[in-house]
Amino acid sequence: MTDAPDYKSSVFLPVTDFPMKAGLAQKEPAIAAKWDAMDLYGKLREKRAGRERFILHDGPPYANGDIHMGHAMNKVLKDIIVRSQSLLGKDAPYVPGWDCHGLPIEWKIEEEYRKKKLNKDEVPPQEFRAQCRAYADKWVDVQKEQFKRLGVMGDWADPYLTMKFDAEATIVGELLKFAESGQLYRGAKPVMWSPVEKTALAEAEVEYEDVTSTQIDVAFEIMEAPNAPELVGTYAVIWTTTPWTIPVNQAIAYGEEIEYVMIGVRAGREVYRDMNLVIAKQLFDAVRDRAGDCLVDERFYWRGTGKDLAGAIARHPMHKLGGFFARPRPFLPADHVTTDAGTGLVHMAPDHGEEDFIACKALGIDPVFAVNDAGFYRDDWEWLPGQGSVINTKFNGVDGPICTDLCNAGALLSANDFRHSYPHSWRSKARIIYRCTPQWFIPMDVPPSVRAERSRSPLLSEGEASNPASQSSAEPFDFAQGERSRSNDPTLRDIALDAIAHTRWVPERSTNRIRSMVEGRPDWVISRQRAWGVPIALYVHRKSGQYLVDPAVNARIIAAFKGAGADAWFGADHQALLGADYDLADYEVVNDILDVWFDSGSTHSFVIEARYGEGVRADLYLEGSDQHRGWFQSSLLESSGTRGRAPYDAVLTHGFALDGTGRKMSKSLGNVVDPLKIMGESGADILRVWVASTDYFDDVRIGKEVLAGSSDAYRKLRNSFRYMLGALSDYSEEEAVVYADMPELERYMLHRLAELDAELRGVVDKAAGSENWLEFSRYTRALFDFANSDLSAFFFDIRKDCLYCDAKSDPKRRAYRTVLNTLFHALVRYAAPIIPFTAEEVWQSRFPNDCDSVHFLEWPDVDARWLDDGLGDRWTHLRAKREEVNEAIEPLRREKIVRSSLEADVTMGELLHSDGVNFAEIAIVARIETGVGDGIVVRPSDWHKCGRCWRLLPEVVEDGALCDRCDDVLRG
Repeated sequence: MTDAPDYKSSVFLPVTDFPMKAGLAQKEPAIAAKWDAMDLYGKLREKRAGRERFILHDGPPYANGDIHMGHAMNKVLKDIIVRSQSLLGKDAPYVPGWDCHGLPIEWKIEEEYRKKKLNKDEVPPQEFRAQCRAYADKWVDVQKEQFKRLGVMGDWADPYLTMKFDAEATIVGELLKFAESGQLYRGAKPVMWSPVEKTALAEAEVEYEDVTSTQIDVAFEIMEAPNAPELVGTYAVIWTTTPWTIPVNQAIAYGEEIEYVMIGVRAGREVYRDMNLVIAKQLFDAVRDRAGDCLVDERFYWRGTGKDLAGAIARHPMHKLGGFFARPRPFLPADHVTTDAGTGLVHMAPDHGEEDFIACKALGIDPVFAVNDAGFYRDDWEWLPGQGSVINTKFNGVDGPICTDLCNAGALLSANDFRHSYPHSWRSKARIIYRCTPQWFIPMDVPPSVRAERSRSPLLSEGEASNPASQSSAEPFDFAQGERSRSNDPTLRDIALDAIAHTRWVPERSTNRIRSMVEGRPDWVISRQRAWGVPIALYVHRKSGQYLVDPAVNARIIAAFKGAGADAWFGADHQALLGADYDLADYEVVNDILDVWFDSGSTHSFVIEARYGEGVRADLYLEGSDQHRGWFQSSLLESSGTRGRAPYDAVLTHGFALDGTGRKMSKSLGNVVDPLKIMGESGADILRVWVASTDYFDDVRIGKEVLAGSSDAYRKLRNSFRYMLGALSDYSEEEAVVYADMPELERYMLHRLAELDAELRGVVDKAAGSENWLEFSRYTRALFDFANSDLSAFFFDIRKDCLYCDAKSDPKRRAYRTVLNTLFHALVRYAAPIIPFTAEEVWQSRFPNDCDSVHFLEWPDVDARWLDDGLGDRWTHLRAKREEVNEAIEPLRREKIVRSSLEADVTMGELLHSDGVNFAEIAIVARIETGVGDGIVVRPSDWHKCGRCWRLLPEVVEDGALCDRCDDVLRG
């Protein structure tokens, strides 16, 4: 027997140098270097000049430490969106930025001082600020390279930094706009305060953790009760989890509709005497349980309501100390008193609670400022002078001085551990307190008419603050009308809430979060007692208390900042800034630092408007869900206060990156997934596939298994590109076949491409009106599924015989390659925003002489006429039948009765050969016969195999001989 001829060389196999193995970790840096060398970003700006602009404004991360997975997720998502908008043909600039001021950086410098046993306060301020600036500069450079390694395309040569002189000048200019319009006051009211960092904190700088505190029940003897004289000599019981606030108690609050009772305590520790107590009836059981070894009488000796307590007066348990503690403690009504916990009577310390402050202020009770900035009682305080720290658990504990003194006074009814959530500083991780201290505020509920008057009036004195409850309500500003009505007098809160309603929030449910936060937020405290940041550059008249409002002075201040940054204020010739019309001796120079959230909230002014024109606002802000109380809100309030609108048209919120089991990443848990390590091992494109594939509107998981799934999805798409590159190796436009001359399968694939195009455009193009706008998990899933299911597992599989074995001039083969070429140009564009490195590699592999980049390309031109629903329905049915045939063949393949579907004959009850469609070719079997019934019967074919194409056909006389088609191809 002679050897069968080898026809391998006659088969038109795909030819490509594009490797199956990606090697991204090695290739990507070289591609990024090429982009840098060619100035990809700059050239793209030139090519898109004059086009419709899309601005995604980058929220500034802190210039502090290596990037983490949250950074990577955020920046990749932004980059995908920016690249996709550029793909639509828009001018989509991206200016990355950094937040360089504030506590995170200052705290790091202080840590270095503490290691050297140095005191920050002993270092000249300019030197300390210079060290903060150098620290920020260092990490900006580090993070910049790490973000570029992620494939993030932007204006890295000219990013924005809040510490640049022009930025600092603009920030102070925005502050002065608030001052000039009267939207600024200095007052003393409780704010969140960090005794460790000795500064006020914004809500966004606070995190909550469960702690164990000491809860105490304390008795205050009632001295007067005009509406219930039988209560005189009894004891009102208050409950608190902050014993350190008892030394500054000034009143007791009750609920007017709450039912109160008098109960008896008849036995207890030796320091106790028999006592009658007043508490809320509903909380009797809770008080008795906490009382422990005290015998609580279950009879009620008196019943009444809170109204019976009106006009009552108690005395402080430490009244024998005299002075402040000898003052009477009035009972006052307050809406915040409930029976959810405690005793139904609330101890009021206006120094340390916002509700306490407001209620006490109504009675003329002012704060006493007993606790200093480090959390210790003043040295001249009458009880526990110089002691603390008030956040120390031992100081507040059962054996601490407060509980001990209260016990000795016979006023401590109970002291127990209490587990609850408590605010901590995000940076130092230490507990914070509410502390009344003079600060600068932007009011939320003062209408323009009052603002204008306030700008001409003295500042609020220490102990005064705006009371939102006392402000008259105003109709919200209707942005749809385009201008304010003369009858409207909107507050900052009104304007911000209306702006929220006219902003698109993605996902839509996030609207409720931001709205509730703005509805309930207090006045914005914008001052900090720090050294590194933009100063509140104001002059306050020493006698009148007014801050100076003079446009000429303000212009000189802004000019000085432009020349030397914020340092211009601390080393300034203030008399020169004031000018000849004012005497510096008459003015106090304010040296407080602006809240960094005001810095970042002003970025729209020195990034968007400064670069693209006054009045221009961003199309999109995009950050994590925590920024509803951070950057989204500070930007909203800053712009609403200065421009009467939001600085953005739309806001996208994403969740947080968790480990593979759904836990928060933590160094202590050892579950941190490092994006730098992933890029070093697998490449940035794998990480980008993960980001794009996640449902990032919620928290997402990342770990080995998740990344393995991303790698597998990437590999399949890469192999699809590899196949197309090989199949199109010698393709030229002269080979193209017009749509009307194409076989039905090719026309169906163009139909599917048109469907895919519409789905992807719905995610990318806001103008398409899709509810799925910016839902890139849908985009990525559709793209990858199309490449894997429609192409690799279906179209490529069916047409590989045509590609390999038909004559090069055959119309069917030409039509197939025409469609392949169309698919290639579409898919490489669709994939470019998600996997920019690989898309560039694919493009350059096919067009190695192209000096440009794949990222200069625009959205593929997909003919709407390709959509053919009838054709789509028909082929949906054919594909379903094809799957049924494959399932029926599989048992024979497992039993090795047939080695491949090509060796199978199939009998089925439905005739599918029609309209030029050979279903045997679609199902990749030897032949299809029509039988009786709906079942599918499979048997080995008795036809012989062609030696060149390996198909089993009736004209092949023996295995290895040629079929008619192959014979014709070889004969030429």
